[in-house]
Amino acid sequence: MVELFSLLLPFVVAMMVVVVTQPSLVKIAQMKQIVDNPSARKLNKKPVPVLGGVAIFFGVIFSVGVAGYYVEGLDIEFEIIIAMLVMLYTGVGDDILQLSPSLRFALQIFTVGLMMFLGGIYIDNFHGLWGIYRLPWYVAVGLTTFSCVGIINAINLIDGVDGLCSGFGVFASLLFAVCFRRMGDISYVVLSLAVAGALIPFMLHNIFGKRYKMFLGDGGSLVLGFICSLYVMRIIQSGDEVVTGSTISFTLAVLAVPVFDTVRVMAARIINRRSPFSADKTHLHHMFIDLGFSHVATSVVIILLDALVVMVWHMCNVWNLSPEYQLYVTITTGVWVTSGLYYGIDYIKRQHEVLYDELQKNVKRYKLQNTGFLIKLRDVLDK
Repeated sequence: MVELFSLLLPFVVAMMVVVVTQPSLVKIAQMKQIVDNPSARKLNKKPVPVLGGVAIFFGVIFSVGVAGYYVEGLDIEFEIIIAMLVMLYTGVGDDILQLSPSLRFALQIFTVGLMMFLGGIYIDNFHGLWGIYRLPWYVAVGLTTFSCVGIINAINLIDGVDGLCSGFGVFASLLFAVCFRRMGDISYVVLSLAVAGALIPFMLHNIFGKRYKMFLGDGGSLVLGFICSLYVMRIIQSGDEVVTGSTISFTLAVLAVPVFDTVRVMAARIINRRSPFSADKTHLHHMFIDLGFSHVATSVVIILLDALVVMVWHMCNVWNLSPEYQLYVTITTGVWVTSGLYYGIDYIKRQHEVLYDELQKNVKRYKLQNTGFLIKLRDVLDK
């Protein structure tokens, strides 16, 4: 009971900090015009403050700091906190100044470098997947940089619907918290619960709020993306028996929808000879909005789709499938719930549009034919 209380307290503290600080940040953002203005590719109809990331960051750091006084063995590297701060600075700077994509990527790579070279957290072992164990340092550095930057941007790109990015952050953080608890990694249990606790009051304001509604902004989504990549690296590096040789499959399952949806969108842009970083409205959440779903319904459905991938992975683990088969099934399921769903619904929509056009043409033809008949009948009667 004491342990449960000590682990849940960071969750509660982070919630309370965000509840207290968010109204002030909303007022500051409105005064200084730090807002997300409406545009053709955005769903908001009026300017909305975008300092949500500052509230989340402050709630998480304050909560972890408080936990350091009473949680025995709490040891989150100072370099990791600095990396989170750099990521926050990058995102808030982009919200205010619109940084160039190249500068954003450079700062993201720098942040991942802090995590690897100062924090000592990176993918250094495949734990027997495809018969691979310890990785050469240059492979580990390249793979970690590619994976972390990809995760950071995947989380950033799902921040297009009220409650989606923050709701997904709560979902992922709670799953990772359970995993870290089973691994005995108390430090990251505290961090995961603090992140989940900080996101919940923000999410409620984001979805239902009027007076204190605020967006995460790039400051929040980039920090959340970095934290998710940190979870992944920590679990894969540990190779704990809790997730045995399927550490990569588990982490990929938890992040399946943002990762595979981002891969699909960027691949489609490249195929259409466009920049993979160009803006459009082809993400999975845009599709649900176009179908008439509300923001809340869209967020819930997408998180449930991600939960489905996690359940499929869990069943593979229960059935003791090999790490390779677990990975293949996870990838297949992730592709199916993103690309398969998107293109399947897109095909049905296009077929309905064709049928509708044919129906309209037939109606017009029928009207013209009847008009001609009535004219002839009128002429006969006149005679």
